[in-house]
Amino acid sequence: MFQFWGDGSELSKSLVESIKVRSTENFNWTFIFILAVVFYVYWSEAHKKNYDVIVAGFALYGVHWLYEIANAIIGHVTGYPLWSVSNESTTFILLIGVCWELSMMFSLAGIISFKMLPEDRNKRYFTKGGKKGISCKLVGAIEMALLFALFESFLAGTSNHSFIWVYKWWGVIPVFITTYVPFFLASNYVPDLPAPKRMRFLICEWSLVALLLIVLIPLGII
Repeated sequence: MFQFWGDGSELSKSLVESIKVRSTENFNWTFIFILAVVFYVYWSEAHKKNYDVIVAGFALYGVHWLYEIANAIIGHVTGYPLWSVSNESTTFILLIGVCWELSMMFSLAGIISFKMLPEDRNKRYFTKGGKKGISCKLVGAIEMALLFALFESFLAGTSNHSFIWVYKWWGVIPVFITTYVPFFLASNYVPDLPAPKRMRFLICEWSLVALLLIVLIPLGII
């Protein structure tokens, strides 16, 4: 049921080679429903003026897109990306490693992580004996990263190959450390930056995402 590392098999390689990026062959109306749910969540938070929550969502989602672009570039250069999604598991593949459903989930993941933090976001754990302890935001990021890494290992083990890991050295541990921890650090820390700094972060982050997409998609790199 769980797959903890890539297997380097010919089956995995053939599945990746058959991926049809941005094909509408499997398109269906769940695409619209999921978009409506995401729109409703963000509009509800904006209506309540929960701007910190919105920043958390956009901060993680931007990091997600930068990672997906980098993964697609790796796939273009080396032949296989670090992770992929199969044609059978989705209605629409955005880039070789991310489908519509997965991407929309990540658009909400930052909001979920931020809302799960204690009301006092300055809270620290393990402060006994004069120790400074560990920030609840760091603990929360690690917990969420571990949960997502384990769930990804489940997806990698599904019969329809929802997630595909080709490289034998890529799996749960590198996903946890190099991917998901940075995701949730962004959602948990960026909202508490001074307003000018967090605005600069979001502008730079999303400007880079837009630039890379505008340049690399027409070139056929991603």
